Amino acid sequence: MSRIEQLESMVADLLAEAKKLGASAADAAVSSSAGLSVTLRLGEVETIEHTRDQGLSISVYFGKRKGSANTTDLKPAALREAVSKACTIARYTSEDACAGLADPDLLARDYPELDLHHPWDIDTDQAHDLALEAEQAARDYDKRISNSEGATLNTQSGSFIYGNSNGFVGGYPTSRHTLSCVVLAQDGDCMQRDYWYDSRRDWRELLSPEAIGRKAAANAVAKLNGRKLGTRQAPVIFRADIAPHLLRSLTGALRGHAQYRQSSFLLDSLGQQIFPDWVKVTEDPHIPRGLSSAPFDNEGVATNPKAIIDQGVIQTYLLDSYSACKLGLQTTGNAGGVRNLAITTGDLSLEQMLREMDSGLLVTELMGQGVNAVTGDYSRGAAGFWVENGEIQYPVEEITIAGNLKDMYRQLLAVGNDTNIPGSVHTGSWWVEQMTVAGE
Repeated sequence: MSRIEQLESMVADLLAEAKKLGASAADAAVSSSAGLSVTLRLGEVETIEHTRDQGLSISVYFGKRKGSANTTDLKPAALREAVSKACTIARYTSEDACAGLADPDLLARDYPELDLHHPWDIDTDQAHDLALEAEQAARDYDKRISNSEGATLNTQSGSFIYGNSNGFVGGYPTSRHTLSCVVLAQDGDCMQRDYWYDSRRDWRELLSPEAIGRKAAANAVAKLNGRKLGTRQAPVIFRADIAPHLLRSLTGALRGHAQYRQSSFLLDSLGQQIFPDWVKVTEDPHIPRGLSSAPFDNEGVATNPKAIIDQGVIQTYLLDSYSACKLGLQTTGNAGGVRNLAITTGDLSLEQMLREMDSGLLVTELMGQGVNAVTGDYSRGAAGFWVENGEIQYPVEEITIAGNLKDMYRQLLAVGNDTNIPGSVHTGSWWVEQMTVAGE
């Protein structure tokens, strides 16, 4: 019996136990993973970790009363105890009209193979050599690379199973492999830190260690001898590797829980235009080997590609069954989050966008958490480069950029074609027409 089959059998037994104890409905999820992480610094091994994690959560329903329990012990006695505790909790909770399982008609009965599992048979010595190659490439890049915070290779393989008492039990194996490098550059009294990384389902698709190390070093060196700016209004380009946070703010505001709690700057915004009409934002959970791909969501509901924004207009909220019930709508298969976001990209490279902008700020680093999810007010510490005559003139630091997300979305002038960034969000650099840049 495969590991997936073992876990599916475990979930089925849990659901049967819940029914035996009187639950009218139940669902359970179990995960299991194993991995290796090797970190070295200045050529010497700092940590070697062999990880093995597992966990289970179960929710039971007695009518409209819900109880939940979790455990990391997957022995039969511990599992029975978890079910019993969930049932005890459910008997004492208040009724909730929206408590319950997802609509059985929406469950993923037949779903695609997404090619998410590529285990890496790599030993500690091999992992060490790859991390060392990345760090050495960074240290050799420029004599101003004065120190290192290390390079890490992490590889993980696991399985996820979900089942409920509506007859659904499904699961799939996954893997994720990451190589990263962090270095420091120094010029006189000025010191800067930066990094780069890559993360893939299939280890054979990772960027080379040399490319990762050199990119980390180039980022750090470019930031040396930064200047301050006076306060002004200016166009701003968010470099592609930090632009995803603007999309995550969008999806956070469209989440069902933010909507029914009335804690969203896009409250009751379905059907409203918030971007220019050329903008389309999509979710595609079925991208083969995608870092966020999944055939079903955390409630077993089938996932499907969809437009979130089309012609600048909000097409859908992002709902699980509970928030959908609260809003009088149907789940969109987003229990557990949004999977593989993408935004329309144009034909301009980052260099071409800088030339088109002529004068303004290129943001390459953000600090702090200054985004108000209720009002959309945006104020974050930043660093990057000042641009004049379409070319980078010098690095800048100790500045704050401020605006409102609604205005920033509405004033989006272009998204670049520089989409070769790691992660599950497909975007290029964002050019926003105007923001407040606060400095000296």
